[in-house]
Amino acid sequence: MWPFSLLWSTDRTKARAVIEAKRAERDRLVASAPEFSPRHDQFLKAGAHEIVSRIEKGDWTAREVVEAYISQAAKAHIATNCLTEVLFQQALKLAEELDAEFAATKKLRGPLHGVPFSAKVFNIAGFDTSIGFTTWANRPATTDALVSQLISLGAVPIAKTNIPQTMFSFECNNPLWGRTTNPYNSKYTCGGSSGGEAALLAMDGSAFGIGSDVGGSLRIPAAYCGVYGLKPSFGRVSKAGAQSANPAFEGIKSVTGPMARNVNDLELFCQAIFGVQDETHSDYTFVPMPYRRPDLPKRLKFGYYTADGFAKASPAAARAVTETVEALKAQDHECIEIEIPDVSDSLEIYLALVSADGYKRMTSPIGPDPMEPSLFLPVYGSRIPALIRTFGAWVVERILGDKLFAKFIRASRIKTVSETNYWAEQRNKWNTMFYEKVWNQYGLDGIICPVQAMPQIPHGGSTTVNSLVVSTALYNLVDSPVGILPVTHVDAHKDQITEAWTSPDSSKRSVLMEQRLYTAANPMYNPIEMDRMPVSVQIVGRKWEDEKVVAMMTIVDDILGPNRGFGPRGFMNHVTS
Repeated sequence: MWPFSLLWSTDRTKARAVIEAKRAERDRLVASAPEFSPRHDQFLKAGAHEIVSRIEKGDWTAREVVEAYISQAAKAHIATNCLTEVLFQQALKLAEELDAEFAATKKLRGPLHGVPFSAKVFNIAGFDTSIGFTTWANRPATTDALVSQLISLGAVPIAKTNIPQTMFSFECNNPLWGRTTNPYNSKYTCGGSSGGEAALLAMDGSAFGIGSDVGGSLRIPAAYCGVYGLKPSFGRVSKAGAQSANPAFEGIKSVTGPMARNVNDLELFCQAIFGVQDETHSDYTFVPMPYRRPDLPKRLKFGYYTADGFAKASPAAARAVTETVEALKAQDHECIEIEIPDVSDSLEIYLALVSADGYKRMTSPIGPDPMEPSLFLPVYGSRIPALIRTFGAWVVERILGDKLFAKFIRASRIKTVSETNYWAEQRNKWNTMFYEKVWNQYGLDGIICPVQAMPQIPHGGSTTVNSLVVSTALYNLVDSPVGILPVTHVDAHKDQITEAWTSPDSSKRSVLMEQRLYTAANPMYNPIEMDRMPVSVQIVGRKWEDEKVVAMMTIVDDILGPNRGFGPRGFMNHVTS
């Protein structure tokens, strides 16, 4: 065996050299950022709409704006480790080109003229899209795809942002780039997989970002970091140029969507990009449906819930929903509490599909890198022998009393093509049933619900509570457009747990999950540790009603009011108040 051990040791040595070189280059480029100036603050306070307007009026230049965001992006990275590939010099050059173009023509290049943005796993020519794998480092892309569309509309890419290894986690850590932390509290994760995007936006290091979502990858980090996000319906935004460790996976559709610091900038992105595809790049999944201005009824009808049947929402997560509902009712919108179909069935289907090959394709690029602990349970759990799996599920159900986890254990395994087709059929049937029992039965315009049972999780938390993804994965399964809207902050006094959480009737919920969250010796939910961290809600719409979701977000955001500590410079104002 020694020759193989020697080869493995050599690969590990090479990987460490790659890590050291890539991080050193990143540090050098971050250090080259212009020094922060008090004058930069006016640009950082502006959303994308105002940036474009002020440049068009001649008040600002693209160079000034981009320089301010680059300076702030460097500060955000030093605080949270959110950046991977750094495009500062290229961004300044592009901004100068935009200024020269505008000076000559007096016309904007497009609706995003001079707006700095960041990207998660989208190719940018000349830069790596490594997804945290050392085996994919030093393989720069040769095309831009979606990024080139945004550049053609006037936007300026300034950086690429960090993600978890394989992107199959709602934390943000990988061997190549390290761990990204939450801007509000470094003990907590920024979320994943679009975690670097969320951390950068929360600290005003970018005006908008591009995320992706296959189970909550855009929504969870947006919620954890108190920024706005939109998971569109599948195909509304082109995925051309997006890299993935499992690009051919079709069981659950991954989507591309915007992240921003206010709803207006989400809307601007949608207006600019819906229905638009770069003709030089092919994306067969793209739906050529242009932006359609929604016609909302004067009185909206929302359904809401605070418990999805898997785990009781924490006091903070529940309060975010109830405060939103009360604010809407005060403005004469109709809000009714609803029951949704058993979400454990949706997660069973989700897990059955994503685990069909034992995550072999997804983990194949890991190579000599150590696997992140958040992947241990799903990956190795799906590969255990049938007899051991059967016994383990029996113990969890009969001895530990958790029927839901037992169901998930049985579903998470390698499958034949025939078995995989069976679960795809169950997904389709669940879709039909959900629309009949929720949208059609209640006649709703939208749904308001928690993003997760927890407002945040600490680093390493996803290794034991990764099934909390049920709250977001549900809406990937049914392909609903979903907006993330920050509502409030954890309050150490208001959000303490009571007997309703310590002695709940969990006969239909997960006993093991609620123990871990609320009644364990060291419960994960700790409002004192989480004090002043963001709490958000999901605003859900019917498939293809993406524009309506953004419009409903605007209404809710306006009703909740501007003094919640979110939006441009909201993070800075909140942490210094």
